[in-house]
Order: sequence, then C-alpha cells, then structure tokens
Amino acid sequence: MNEAGTGADASPRGSSPKDSSGARYVEVLLPMPLERNFTYALGDIPPGTLRPGTRVAVPFGKSKLYTGLVVGFGHRAPEAYEAKEVYRVLDEEPLVTELQLRHWQWIADYYMCTAGEVFRTAVPSVFLLQSETRVMLREGADPDEKDLDDTEFLILEALQHQPVLSVGEIGDIVDRKSVLPILHRMIGRDLLVLQEKLQQGYKPLRARFIRLHPDYEDQAALGELMDSMGRAPKQSELLLHLFQLRRGTDKPIRSKVLQEQSGTSRAVLKALIDKGVLEEYFLEEDRIVSPGGGAQHQPPELNALQEEALGAIRSGFESDRPVLLHGVTSSGKTEVYLRLILDMVAAGRQVLYLVPEIAITEQLVRRLQRVLGHRVAVFHSRHSMQERAELWYHVRAGEEKASVILGARSALFLPFADLGLIVVDEEHENTYKQFDPAPRYHARDAAIVLAGLSGARVVLGSATPSIESYHNARSGKYAYARLDRRFGDVLLPEMELVDLAEQFRKKKMQGHFSERLREEVEGALGQGGQVILFQNRRGFAPIVECASCGHAPQCRNCDVSLTFHRHRKELRCHYCGFHRLLENTCEACGNPTLDTKGFGTEQVEAELAELFPKARTARMDLDTTRGKHAYGRIIQAFEARETDILVGTQMLTKGLDFRNVALVGIMNADSLLNFPHFRAHERCFQLLTQVAGRAGRTRERGRVLIQTYNPNHQILQQVASGAYDAMYAEQVYEREQFGYPPALRIIRITFRHREYNRVGEGAAWFARSMRMHFGKDVLGPEFPPVARIRNQYHKNILLKIRPGSGLAQTKNSIKRIESSFNAISQFRSIRVIYNVDYI
Repeated sequence: MNEAGTGADASPRGSSPKDSSGARYVEVLLPMPLERNFTYALGDIPPGTLRPGTRVAVPFGKSKLYTGLVVGFGHRAPEAYEAKEVYRVLDEEPLVTELQLRHWQWIADYYMCTAGEVFRTAVPSVFLLQSETRVMLREGADPDEKDLDDTEFLILEALQHQPVLSVGEIGDIVDRKSVLPILHRMIGRDLLVLQEKLQQGYKPLRARFIRLHPDYEDQAALGELMDSMGRAPKQSELLLHLFQLRRGTDKPIRSKVLQEQSGTSRAVLKALIDKGVLEEYFLEEDRIVSPGGGAQHQPPELNALQEEALGAIRSGFESDRPVLLHGVTSSGKTEVYLRLILDMVAAGRQVLYLVPEIAITEQLVRRLQRVLGHRVAVFHSRHSMQERAELWYHVRAGEEKASVILGARSALFLPFADLGLIVVDEEHENTYKQFDPAPRYHARDAAIVLAGLSGARVVLGSATPSIESYHNARSGKYAYARLDRRFGDVLLPEMELVDLAEQFRKKKMQGHFSERLREEVEGALGQGGQVILFQNRRGFAPIVECASCGHAPQCRNCDVSLTFHRHRKELRCHYCGFHRLLENTCEACGNPTLDTKGFGTEQVEAELAELFPKARTARMDLDTTRGKHAYGRIIQAFEARETDILVGTQMLTKGLDFRNVALVGIMNADSLLNFPHFRAHERCFQLLTQVAGRAGRTRERGRVLIQTYNPNHQILQQVASGAYDAMYAEQVYEREQFGYPPALRIIRITFRHREYNRVGEGAAWFARSMRMHFGKDVLGPEFPPVARIRNQYHKNILLKIRPGSGLAQTKNSIKRIESSFNAISQFRSIRVIYNVDYI
C-alpha cells in the first residue's frame, strides 16, 4: 500500500508562477512521455486570458500541432531553445482544474512515469486534437511528365481533380502504406507543399427541430395559408399534425417526430421550409440521458448492524481517515453506501462511486437511480469518446445530473467541481491496478490521495479486503467498520469440497462434472433455482495437442500456446489477439490425432448442453461481453429467470446480486492455487469467497461445491469455513518471513526489446548497478513465465523497499541508474518500465 497523501501537495514539476498578468510565455504540458514541459510564446494572445488547465494547440517537432495544457507562466524566454508561438487557444474556460494537475503530478511522481502520460490517460481522446498533414500542388508548378514515375504521376493527377488530399488518401490512391518518402522527394523538386490542419475533436450532438414561421402565427394569415393548400394535401396534413403536436405544450418539436406522426417524407417538409411556411432550426442535445427520471423511492431501512456500521464510518470520517467497511457477501454494504451518498448529495457535494468492473454497473445503476433518480451518471470505457467528453463538462460544471458518478478506475480523472465522497467498492480487486500503458496506477490508492486534495471522505468496501487494506485498518491508519451477518439474517452458503481425484478413481466423472456437482445442479433446477458455474478460463481448451507427436500450436508473436475456441473453430492468443483457423491435421506430423488439454467456459457450456439438455444456459466472459450492452443483456436475462445456468469467469465474482441462485459450482479451484505469484493464495481465497457469495442471497440457504484435487489445502479449508482472519494471519506471517507486502514495498522493473540477448544483457547491467545501491534487496533479473509477448522479450527485476527507507530517494537512485543505462548506445533502445506497488 502506498503512502497515501505523502507528497500529494507537490505542484506540477517545473511549473512557473500562476499569475499570468504581464506574462509573455506559457509553460505547456504535452500528452507525451516527456520528462519536462516546454515553454511557448504567447504572440498576439493577450496576457491574462489564459489560466492553468486551459488547452492550447502548439507546434512540436518540425511541423505537427498538438494539444497541450497550460501549467504555468513566465516573463523570460527559455535559454536552451527558441520558443515557438502558441498556435491557438482552444478553451474559454480551463478544461482541467488546478486540483487535477496536482493529482496528476502526484501520480507521475509516485508511479515513476511522466505527467504527459497521465494527461493522455486522464483526458478523453476527443480533447487531444492533433494536426493532419494535407498535401497540395505548389502554385506555379509545371512538371515535365517525362521526369515523373508512375506513382508521382498518379499523385499529381489526383491533385488536379481534388486540390487538397490527406497523406492517408494519397496512400490509398497509390496503394502504398508509406508515401512520405515519395512526397518529400516531390517537395524537394518544388512540386508539392504540405500544410497542417488541426482536426476537430468533440462535436456537440445537434438535433433538428421545426416551428411555424412567425408570419403565420396570426389567425388571418394562417387561414389564408390553409386555403391555399388545397392542391397540396400532404403539406396540409403535415401542418395539421404540427398544430396537434403544439397543442398544450411549449416544448420544441423534432422534425423527425413530425414526419413520423404525419406519415410524410422529408421532401414534403423541405417544400414547406422552402416556401417560408416552416422554419427548421438546430438545438444541442445531451448524449448523457439518465433513465432515472421517474419517481424516487425512499432508501431501504437499515438493520441494527448496518446502523452500527454507518455510525462507525461517520466516526472514522471525523478522524479524517479512510474507512474500511468489511462486510460479508450480501450483508447490505450498498445500502450503507447509499445513506452516505444521500448525506453528501443533500449537502450539494459530488460523489464518486468506483467499481472494479463495468459488469457491476448494470445492477448498481438501477439500485442507485431508484433512490437518487437522474442524479446518477455512469462513466466507463464502453461509452463513446463523445459521451465521455460530454460527461466531463457536466462534472466540471457541478451539474445535478452529475451529482453521483459511477464508474471504473478511469472515472478517477474527472474534473470534480466539489468532491465530497469516494466509495471504492470491492477494493481488493486487482482490476483497480492499471498495467499497460503508463501510468501504472492503483485507483484505490490514487483515490485516497485525491480525497486528501479535495477534502473528501473515502470508504473502502469488501467482503474479502486486500491484505494491505486490512493491515492498515489493524494498524490504525484506516478506520474500521464491520458487517459480519447477511441482511435479513440469511445464513452464509453451505460449502462442500469435492475430491476430484477420488471421483476419477471411482469413475464418477462425466466430462468435468463430478457426481456430486451433477446431483446438486439437477436438484437446484428441479426446485426452480438457478445455478452459477465458475471457471476462470475462457475459450474451449487452453491447449490443442497432437496425440502422435505431442506438438501444440504456438502463437507466432508470444511464447504461449494458442487457445481453442470451438464456436469459431479457431485458435487464438489471449495476449496479442493473433488467431487462425484450426486445421484437421497436425501441422508438424500431418496426423489427424489432435486432442484438447484443459478446459474453459466454452467447454463447460458444451458439456451442460449434453448433461442438462432442457436447461437454458448462458456464458459470461470476455468473448460474450464485447458489445456495449452485452453485459446488460446477459445479467438482465439471468435476473428475469430466462437463463437457468450461467457459466462465467471472474466477472461473476464482482458484486453481482442475483436473488434466486441456489447453487454455485467452482469447476477447478486448483488453477487458482497453483499460480506463480506471492498473492496467489490471497486471490484464491478472495475469488472463491466472492463467487460463493452469489448463492443463497435471499431466504433459502445456498450451496457451494468446490471441485479440487487437493481438498485438504489450507486455503480451501479457510474458504469453506469463511476464516478470513486465519487466512490474513497466515499470509502476513509468510510475507514477513520472505519479504513481501505489507511488510515492505515492491517496485518491479521490466525490460522489453525484440532481441533476446540484448534485453538479457541490459537487465543484467541494470541489476548489477542496483545491487551496488540496494544490495540483497534486488531480485533478478528473471524471465517471467511468458517471456515473449507481441514479439518483445521481457525480463524483470524486483526491488524490495524496507520500512524506513526513503521512497523518494530510492526512486531518484533508480532514475540516475536509468540515465547511465540510456547513455550506453547498445541499451538505449531497450524500454524500461516501472511498476510501483507491484501486485
């Protein structure tokens, strides 16, 4: 866990005074991985019109224009280079708040990346305008056709028909990927010129509306008009429908609605517009339309335990500490959050509700909107860039429709006008940590720092808190609240461990279903209940192997076998996306003896169709939820009991609330236990406990069956008995013995390059240099289990940082080593990636 709040007051690196009066230069942050900001001259732009956070278009490099953010002002020109002029000011009001700039700088400093990388991640891409190179004929150019090759002739001929073409359009015309060398050759012969044009980003949504021309609002004029319409019955009918729509309302009338109501075509409407009878005009519309505009309901009454937890949270707020709410599954944590949210909204402040997966939002949005109405907005990656940009403006303006923002980790970067509360639901989830690209931040920890900057409160909630968060609560860094019983005193599900080795020995397995699991599924379905089956691997099978020679098809870009997806009859790499059709014979020996090893959700679904042909099954994994509304369709069908059995990956574990699940089956718990990572046992406990918590959430006690080859494993026994404290004590003891968080911190340094030997030599040099500073706390370098991804070899170094070691000094030492590393020509092309608080 990081030092939430340490260094959070840091102002943007290298920033100039904020007072712009009399300043002739601005310091600009560019959305690039650059270690410093750049100074630009204001030119004709009046001093005092810009503020920190305002977007400006500036030239960078030879001719390109980029969007930058003003972060400071100056009165003197830079000494190292000649300052270019700002090309254009893009905002009347700052797009980004000064508080955001401070938060971004903390993220950049703590997670060892650049502020430009944070900028690019934080802001919707429609705000990052970039110029497009356009090609034109030079005025007065008169080339001799004898001196032109075929490609050059085609380009000149195209420009004679269309005076301006983009580089991409020219590439399509000559059917070449790279045309810049040809264009530069023609520029050198004075045939062409290049020009940069700034591309537009955000475009407001505009809708067509229609109204009667003011000249015909008078009754006499209107009567004459209708008399003259005798020979145009369709136009007359359209006007009559317009009057009907106008009756008793002042709302503007859409052109589309008028056409549909009157059953007329666009041509009829346009004829009336051309005659001056009707006027068509445009109004901007909001893309963010909340369905929560109906009657609001009172929040559900809290039971005694929830009231006690709510009181503990409020006491924690008074001590200015984050609060960890540790509540078992289905204990009613959301209702407690809702009371806190209502308090904050009533005070006129904004709330950020973070969830680890957008799958949860489908149910959660409905629950929040039932009480809060239209004041709930959703922000995540499934929204279009235009929708995200629109919500950005609503949040910055502090509008009522953006009072409560529900979103995944990227919602952390919104420009809150007055943030009062942050709820981090399922705070233990590793999806809160961004892995690629930079910044590799943890949203939970960054949220705590943001709350400190904003004067907001923080609640972290989970049934299975992360080891670090629970450690912080026990040490007093966090306040603590507990809910140890389910809402309505419903019993926690009954758990049973099924020994797969014994089932195979007794020949009681059918496919990957043990006899006990088949019996329980049949019993649950027979009683009208629903079933969830958890298998944390998608696809049909992870390996296709030839029984004759043992060959298994491998990805051509990564060091992994290709996963078989039967419904597409293809082999696919889950790292880089490479895929190809599965052949009927082995590519190595030619024999038709291909067999599959292992199994995924697709194979479980296929076996269900054979074992329970009458049951309605669905699958919820990355393959079935790619569409914008795919999550919602699957969840709503299961809620409406249109699906009997739901098969899925860890998406199923993240806080979903199904009221009729009688049985949860875990197909293979051992794949979670036997993972080469220091957090494997913690994550196994969390995943199994969370997915088990989907069972029996109402009156009837649910059942959970865990299939395993090792039923006596300590972690599985702890899952079965719900012994979180025992798991925590055991994990903390082991990590103290071997030196892992929370006993100390870890920074992982990854080296990437296309050449195997070069990445090995570079990582070895870096590790030797680090050992001179940090001694035995440097582990590696080692290749990870998958050493090559997307044709890049990876090698890792782990640095353990002991308590009392200065984190800032440690990072500065690493950066100095990197500077020396980059000074060596053979290592300069190796990419060095830092992952602070590696999880």
